[in-house]
Amino acid sequence: MTDNNEKDQSQDKDSSKNSEKTQNDKVSVEEKLKETEDKLLRSLAEIENQRRRFEKEIKDAFEFGSFNFAKESLAILDNLQRAKNAIRNDDVLKDNKDLEKFLDNISIIEKDLTSIFEKNNIKKIDTNNKKFDPNLHQAMTEIEDSKATPGTILQEIQAGYMLGERLLRPALVGVSKKINPKNHEKNEKKEEK
Repeated sequence: MTDNNEKDQSQDKDSSKNSEKTQNDKVSVEEKLKETEDKLLRSLAEIENQRRRFEKEIKDAFEFGSFNFAKESLAILDNLQRAKNAIRNDDVLKDNKDLEKFLDNISIIEKDLTSIFEKNNIKKIDTNNKKFDPNLHQAMTEIEDSKATPGTILQEIQAGYMLGERLLRPALVGVSKKINPKNHEKNEKKEEK
């Protein structure tokens, strides 16, 4: 009987070892399954983030891909405006009868270029009596003015433009400032002399 008892004990030990091994296998399989599921979810989240990033980059490329071209094209519009002003102020050309026709043609080209800009979401920054905003404007000079509140734009030296919500070129402006009493007195003395 002792042999049978020993066999039974041996079988019990083996079965308990098998049972522990089976439980360990189940735990490790469950852990592996959870670990694999976690890795899968992380990979899916990473893929989704990457897809969103690519979509944003594509959108930005379409919106702002022409940024440098648009910025350089502003020089054409500036030069047309300078040409019109130079021709109007030239004493020799003022006597020419065909001057107005020529200026009208330049104005048509200027309007066409402005229209093309507007179709491509390039808009001029409005500066007329606006408050100075360093995000949109670049102050080139300060102008003493008793009527205007300090920081108001009184003069536009060069037009600024936006491409969508992005600054293409800041507007170069003259900004009002308070009249300094000392400067005011100096100017009055100069006028008296």
